[in-house]
Amino acid sequence: MRRLHTHDMEIGVTEAVQRHAQRYVVHPKPVSQRKLDFEHSRPRWMREMAAEAIGVFFYVYPGIASQASFFLNGTEPIFGSLFQIGWAYAIGIAFAIITCGATSGGHFNPAVTICLAIWQGFPWKKVPYYIFAQVFGSFLAGLVLVGQFHPQMTALAAGFRALHMSPNSLGGPGSILCSFLGAGQTNYGYLFLIEFFVCSFIGIIIWSVLDPANPFISPTSAPWAIGLGYACMIWGFASATISTNLARDLGTRIVAAIFFGGDAFNRYSPIAIFVNIPATIFATAVYEVILRDSFAIIGKGHNTHVDGEEGLMRHLTKTGTIEQGASNTIRGQNGDDYA
Repeated sequence: MRRLHTHDMEIGVTEAVQRHAQRYVVHPKPVSQRKLDFEHSRPRWMREMAAEAIGVFFYVYPGIASQASFFLNGTEPIFGSLFQIGWAYAIGIAFAIITCGATSGGHFNPAVTICLAIWQGFPWKKVPYYIFAQVFGSFLAGLVLVGQFHPQMTALAAGFRALHMSPNSLGGPGSILCSFLGAGQTNYGYLFLIEFFVCSFIGIIIWSVLDPANPFISPTSAPWAIGLGYACMIWGFASATISTNLARDLGTRIVAAIFFGGDAFNRYSPIAIFVNIPATIFATAVYEVILRDSFAIIGKGHNTHVDGEEGLMRHLTKTGTIEQGASNTIRGQNGDDYA
């Protein structure tokens, strides 16, 4: 009490501490009409595109910056590791969702945007805008990184050229920005399979996290769960060469082509760029057809039947659920309580 200088011992320690803390809280400034008018005048599409670009930047930059620290210092353990790189991407994804998800929905992946348009009613007219913004965010992340590490990356590129090797090869400056194959990786069918599996795995995690009927996830933990899904795939398959995201790879690959040669778009690049889309569509189909429980979502109050209460009653009558009584109408056929 002497340290708090409140002299309010009679009201109790808890109340005294609360009063002391409140004295040092900066109260928010009242919102002016001018600010409201300005925010109302901003085009919605521009805010969404900016959020997607900034979000992808927040996701890509920590990962490639961690790779730059690792590769530009001779892969010395003191400057990083595959474990560190995986965490950099995971935390970057979490930061991206936390920072920009509330504005644009937090897609940050062209395949996710396309799947939301197919299954969740996302407007198709917005799909090209979102994809452009996502690729641009990745391009900007690569551009900033090259600007920051330009002397080191230029010296590394010169060393590779002196050995008659392309800078756009594993260990070169290009591989800091995007994925390139090792010398022994020549089986493109195997690379396709690995990329397809990785993207499908991540896709199922994303849809399970976004499922409002999932009792094991909350909005506060969702960014970290999705980020850890990416990190697990990096830890498991980075040695096999993976990309995981069209925007992440294409944007930085364009930067690699500008600074280190057009061979950045080699025979492997279509796998790195395009497999993400069919794999994520496949993962979404698996979740929608096998794992999704729309009745549970309706029961939890997160959605409604397309025909309203009348449609829901028809379903309950058809399935025999209504016969169990009013108290059991929001129970699953396997006995799980969705209320």
